[in-house]
Amino acid sequence: MKFQKNLNVFNKNILLRVDLNVSIKNDKIIDNSKIIALKKTIKQLISKKNRIFLLSHFGRPKGKRKEEFSLRFLSNEIKKNWYPNIKKVTFIDDCIGNKIKSKMGSMQDGEVCLLENVRFYKEEMENKVSFSKKLSINFDYYINDAFSCSHRKHSSIVGVTKFIPSYAGLLFEKEIINLKKIADKTTRPSMAIIGGSKISTKIKVLKNLVKNLDYLVIGGAMANTFLAARGYELGSSLIEKKFYNETHKIEKLALKKGCKLILPIDVVTSFNLKDIDNIKNCKLNEIEKNKMVLDIGKASCNYIIKLFPKVKTVLWNGPLGAFEYKPFDYATIKLAKKLALKVKNDNLNVVIGGGDMLAALKNLNITNKYTYVSTSGGAFLEWFEGNELPGIRALNKNNLIN
Repeated sequence: MKFQKNLNVFNKNILLRVDLNVSIKNDKIIDNSKIIALKKTIKQLISKKNRIFLLSHFGRPKGKRKEEFSLRFLSNEIKKNWYPNIKKVTFIDDCIGNKIKSKMGSMQDGEVCLLENVRFYKEEMENKVSFSKKLSINFDYYINDAFSCSHRKHSSIVGVTKFIPSYAGLLFEKEIINLKKIADKTTRPSMAIIGGSKISTKIKVLKNLVKNLDYLVIGGAMANTFLAARGYELGSSLIEKKFYNETHKIEKLALKKGCKLILPIDVVTSFNLKDIDNIKNCKLNEIEKNKMVLDIGKASCNYIIKLFPKVKTVLWNGPLGAFEYKPFDYATIKLAKKLALKVKNDNLNVVIGGGDMLAALKNLNITNKYTYVSTSGGAFLEWFEGNELPGIRALNKNNLIN
């Protein structure tokens, strides 16, 4: 694999794959960690007067151009967070085609241009070779600084490397170095805490985790599907009924492999995310018909905390509730604070990853208390499973020289 730190080029057009899939609430960014994390990469490339084009996805527009998923709104945020290294960020409402070539002709050395959401094209997630070629055709070099997306077999991650010289960015390299250190000293018994909204996005990860862990804690709306599949009535909660069979398979696999699967034993409910007048902490069989499950309950938190002394390693990806809306961040914050203390007092090995986790912990001032905090979510989980990420494989295979 070739690394950006060894790339000594000047005045070139560089396609920089980044992860700008930031957390949003009420049309505002609630955490800019992903943007800040790219600052060193940008600074080095600008110092050599290269012209940088930022390529990212945002949300799930499903291959259609939708204004609510446009990256246009990030231009000012990027400029603000990377100042004074850059003073201007332009935006192009496409990520392929003649608009990019035309822009290159007018850009000054060291300037940055933000391209439109690459997922506006369905070919991105389909990893179409023809689309990969269109993405790469105007550029001299490709740099992948989106380790957090490198578990995806998408055109902008694995396809582009077939056409132009490709390198791992500074943030990408930092993630590899740190996660390798953690993996080398990871010891059992071990636990994973997995939250988030949908089981459909993490089925493969969950199946792999139960094969290699002693405890698997499932929270967030993802837990709703497991509980509903067990027969609990969850009111108007978010549930993925199509995946009931998958939850049964995961539970059977966990039993077979000796991994204890931990689901909530109580929950916090209300009529909607903004309703703070009708919040109730209740048992699973007490959930009211028109209410939603928005966090795991206090008894569930205490049960999980009692397991911490039994393990030596904890991997955590995904909040346990709707953390963007207080007080449904209670469980996530309580467990986060407790784990920070366990690292300090008991030398527990705790690795936290994912953009939503960074957002949830942003104002607690404890992210430096853990063994390591990764900007990656699914990618860092697959790394710990021992899988070679598609993005890494693609960079390893790239032997093109410009």
